[in-house]
Amino acid sequence: MPYDIVVCVKQVPDTANITAEAMKEDGTVNRAALPAIFNPEDLNALEAALEIRDRYGGTVTAISMGPPKAAEVLRDCLYRGADRVILITDRRAAASDTLATSYILAQTIRTIGRFDIVLCGRQAIDGDTAQVGPQIAEKLGIPQVTYLEKIDCIENGTARVRRNVGRGWEVVEVKLPVLFTVIGGANQPRPPAAKKVMRYKRARIPAEIEAEVKASLGQVSDEELLDAVERRKQELARQGLLMEQWSLDDIHADLNRCGLPGSPTKVYRVQAIVLTKKGFTNIPPTEEGIRRLIDELVVDRTLG
Repeated sequence: MPYDIVVCVKQVPDTANITAEAMKEDGTVNRAALPAIFNPEDLNALEAALEIRDRYGGTVTAISMGPPKAAEVLRDCLYRGADRVILITDRRAAASDTLATSYILAQTIRTIGRFDIVLCGRQAIDGDTAQVGPQIAEKLGIPQVTYLEKIDCIENGTARVRRNVGRGWEVVEVKLPVLFTVIGGANQPRPPAAKKVMRYKRARIPAEIEAEVKASLGQVSDEELLDAVERRKQELARQGLLMEQWSLDDIHADLNRCGLPGSPTKVYRVQAIVLTKKGFTNIPPTEEGIRRLIDELVVDRTLG
């Protein structure tokens, strides 16, 4: 039996490559100074969705919420085998916390319509809250299974899965529709397929088309710009390369539950960390060198 699967993915800053420019003077993250990547555990969620489709048939729809630049991770989803991708991008969604984000994603899934399985990565590396997936399930009114490690089988409207519980695992049976959050060790994400990369590398959302057309035409009237953008959109649509871009209006969202108005999270304190160390220290690979390194770390209170 085929299943309709929705995967929530996110573009995040690469927190593994932190530099002195990663923080602004006010203590907030300087996202422009960090390369943007596909959230690692969302890749595992995508792979789980593709494996279910390959095994049982059906469709895989990848959705993401973010600025137009987030279309990059959706192209990556197409490269790996997703059937449909949707970007929810709207300035009114800026500064959404997990409560507002989960509401927007749940509304998007409702707007898509039919779904049997929703898959999310366990958590995003830029927040580490692990709250969005479970909150989506609550808003959709469907059961959830977190820390998914393996899908044993799906039959007669019931999924039997294995979830990680820290020092072991447990087998759970759950009725569809259901939401799973997937851990990093659940699978090995497949690489992008060369043929799909060649086909979808020109796929664009409307916002990207407008920016590219405007850059190529230079100073033109608004009517000329709109006409050129529309022609380009129609051309890509004919080729199956026009990616879907939705606003909050398209998903019939309550604006009081989006962005800052819908985000009850309050920041208690922002602590600015100033990186003043310059240069480097060469530590010889000897017992004495290691002893000296540990001593410095203790003195600088890096350790304890």
